[in-house]
Amino acid sequence: MDQSDRQTLISLVRERSLAALGTTIEGNPVVSMVLYASEPDLSYLYLHVSRLAQHTRGMLAQPRVGLLICQPDRASRNPLTLARVSLQGVAAPLTGGSPEFEHARTCYLGMHPTAVINFQLPDFLLVGVRPESARFIAGFGKIFDFDRESWAQVAANGPGPSTAPGPSDRAE
Repeated sequence: MDQSDRQTLISLVRERSLAALGTTIEGNPVVSMVLYASEPDLSYLYLHVSRLAQHTRGMLAQPRVGLLICQPDRASRNPLTLARVSLQGVAAPLTGGSPEFEHARTCYLGMHPTAVINFQLPDFLLVGVRPESARFIAGFGKIFDFDRESWAQVAANGPGPSTAPGPSDRAE
């Protein structure tokens, strides 16, 4: 992965705020749109979701989830060339009032300030998703796979070249 691809990936996750969330409900896949905020080091993504939502019930019953974050589409661009990352992770509710909750709340509201009212609603909970693996597609034929360690290295190394072994480059 070169410096440009690394910067695209980091910017994509840090600057976007909308993702497709994949959960499992009674053995069936469900995909929903969710707002998220990420830690600067990409170690967690935070979702603030209603317990009334189907995807929340799925996360609580089966914490393994998928998130898809994608560049916005433009009429002048082939959608298959859009940068996108598919994350697989483990979701866990954060305990209200805990230091972790307060930190995540601050992070989330930094990205979604108008969501402050939702924190007053009793059916909402804050969930942290810890990435376990990921697949980043930087464009047509530019595919990078990550495990948890290589994902952490990408964020730690920032936009510069990695000195540690990186993810595998694969074309599909």
